[in-house]
Amino acid sequence: MDADADTVVFEAPAHFRFYKSGKIERLHRPPILPAGVDEATGVTSKDVVLDADTGLSVRLYLPKLQDPSAKLPVLVYFHGGSFLIESADSSTYHNYVNALAAAAGVLAVSVDYRLAPEHPLPAAYDDSWAALQWAASAQDDWIREHGDTARLFLAGDSAGANIVHDMLMRAASNHSSPRVEGAILLHPWFGGTKPVEGEHPAACMVTGMLWSYACPGAVGGADDPRINPLAPGAPALERLGCVRMLVTAGLADGLAARNRAYHDAVAGSAWGGTAAWHGSDGEGHVFFLEKPGCDNAKQLMDRVVAFIAGA
Repeated sequence: MDADADTVVFEAPAHFRFYKSGKIERLHRPPILPAGVDEATGVTSKDVVLDADTGLSVRLYLPKLQDPSAKLPVLVYFHGGSFLIESADSSTYHNYVNALAAAAGVLAVSVDYRLAPEHPLPAAYDDSWAALQWAASAQDDWIREHGDTARLFLAGDSAGANIVHDMLMRAASNHSSPRVEGAILLHPWFGGTKPVEGEHPAACMVTGMLWSYACPGAVGGADDPRINPLAPGAPALERLGCVRMLVTAGLADGLAARNRAYHDAVAGSAWGGTAAWHGSDGEGHVFFLEKPGCDNAKQLMDRVVAFIAGA
């Protein structure tokens, strides 16, 4: 056995620590919250296991219905965490998706995909695709009775927004894929071997390192099209499988320049949809999860709600 196996090779303070052996120590462990009724919003949630062998599951959120006969848009949500940490049932994401379902009046499906490095990519992508297809097929009684799968939205933050992009590219090449009305990319986690204009080289380097743990077999490293949709040879953005898109960023985030570059590339491509942008001044990466009550977080939630409503 390597005597240095327990040597720390990379650490993101308060998030995770990697050892030479490949082991990960997850330092970020928010409380796990049970599904049920949220007294503050009236949203009811439940868990559904989709694949007992892999452990793939989803948590559904049904907002309080003013009109029981009304059909709600269906929003499939993918959590963030660099593909390495977090879960759909953590307090971070249970609270956020619960609030989103209440504010936007959507039936939300939050995906609990497998994490790297125990399950390296494409496991998270494959799980997310299976969950998306399941949600769109309305096999669940909540979706069948209360959801309108003709108004299907995808949303995610950080690595979850990266998953949204992958889902849209898969949808473009799959004839049986559901029609996606809108995609919401909250502070998407993209990278590359070279910084884009306005991006600090350190941000580029850290993204590349984390990507190497999440997807060790990636051809081209951080220029794999799944982490760098703007890389030479990446699939054309005009193939994106949705009608509308909203890209957001915290403007003090090290990823902000790359987020903007992605939005601008989508908007400037031959894609036939419409791309919108929302930047939050002075805010860092996924700030809205950490301080949902601040003014910028409320403004971002309002923008997401308006986007779903068609504004």
